[in-house]
Amino acid sequence: MVFLFPFSHAYSLMCGGPMGLYDLVNRSPGIPAVAERALQYDCLVHDGNRLTTSDGEPYRSVESPLPVSEADVVGLSMVNSGDLHSALRLLDLAGIPRRAVERKSGVHPLVVGGNMGLANPEPMADYVDVIALGEAERSLPKLLRIVHAHDSEPTERAHLLEQLARVPGLYVPSLYEPTFLPGGGISGITSRTRAIPGHVQAQYLTLAELHDAHFTYPITDGTAAGIHPVVGCRHSCAFCNLGIPPFRQAPLGMLTDYIDHLEQLKVRTIIISAPTFTQYKHRRELLEHIRAYADRAAAEGDKVTTIIGSIRADEISSDYLNAVAELGDFGHLFTELNLSQARGIITIAPEWAAPDLVALYGKTQTPERVDKAIELCGANRNINTVMLYFIIGAPGEREDDRLAIADYAHRIRRLLGRPDGSVIIKLHQFMPKPGTPTQRLRMADPDVVQAYGDQISDRLRSLVGNEDFER
Repeated sequence: MVFLFPFSHAYSLMCGGPMGLYDLVNRSPGIPAVAERALQYDCLVHDGNRLTTSDGEPYRSVESPLPVSEADVVGLSMVNSGDLHSALRLLDLAGIPRRAVERKSGVHPLVVGGNMGLANPEPMADYVDVIALGEAERSLPKLLRIVHAHDSEPTERAHLLEQLARVPGLYVPSLYEPTFLPGGGISGITSRTRAIPGHVQAQYLTLAELHDAHFTYPITDGTAAGIHPVVGCRHSCAFCNLGIPPFRQAPLGMLTDYIDHLEQLKVRTIIISAPTFTQYKHRRELLEHIRAYADRAAAEGDKVTTIIGSIRADEISSDYLNAVAELGDFGHLFTELNLSQARGIITIAPEWAAPDLVALYGKTQTPERVDKAIELCGANRNINTVMLYFIIGAPGEREDDRLAIADYAHRIRRLLGRPDGSVIIKLHQFMPKPGTPTQRLRMADPDVVQAYGDQISDRLRSLVGNEDFER
């Protein structure tokens, strides 16, 4: 099985879903398969949205000289539905027919998809043979055993797909028929044969069933590695599907043992990539363990950097900020990878500047809660930068609501009260998420959303002037 990653090497190592499954397959004697990885290598040639290899060489995995097209199974992990086009780009690159009906048993690999970008599988129904809904630690090994048995005693591809469709959590689009409504949407999905279930339920597993690599990066490039202390979220905002899986927390010992292993390897950058890290009940003990490692590294003349994702304003406390500040060198993933920005960054997601949109989409980050969090940041002398996440292009949004983001950021910078203080605005396009109350709303055109971002930028520049805008 070859997992295809639409990212470069460093980003691919942070993909917890496929990397955890890659590790599970290769560490489980009972699974009759070997897992490999194929990336968006730096040497690939870009031509618009198309990728090709130089000199017509086959697209290969990291681990094998064999072409990816000779794999038995190819895995596509789609992080969000805005990136579905990358699945077609990778299939083209590998020389695998895009459409499932054009792929032949024994000639082309079975194409399996997963992750939240395919939580609504129907848009990719013509291109993916099987989609694993939810967590695949149970369903993927069963799939690989069935494919292995099929290869030993070849049968018709249709029979193979029927067998796979009977595995809980595996959805085979070609065996189901959606009934479309006029103007968009569907009234239902029915199975084409009684030999398969009429309904496919996403699989979410107990903590004991999840592989360790679900919570810790199984591979490091020697410079950085990371952990996912929690899965899920205790809140259920109308636009976010973090709250769909049940909330589970990694055992503290698993994570501290992993940090100790990183210290042995002299990995000096630690990524805490759970967006709900403030909900982890052992966060103080974990941060203290990382700080102790940082102190030992400092005694050797090395610096340990901890990168933490965004946090909820209503979960910020002075104790949390102090614990983070005591790490010595800390930052945020987006800024570390994309900006030459001073560290000391706390990231907060108000999502909207307009209070009625905050309430409409079920977000609890009222201006009062955000202001309280900013005051705590201002009181902590180690924090000089706040990054604010906003959503633009949501149904119900008005022009004044968008422009208010500039005023909001300007007010936050003043409230931070730091002469060296900076505010970073990160804008996200509104994207309907499967399983949430907003799942059937329309997604705005990306070009239109880009223009909205330019308007917000112009508004902010006019508010603060060129010099402050650049800061």
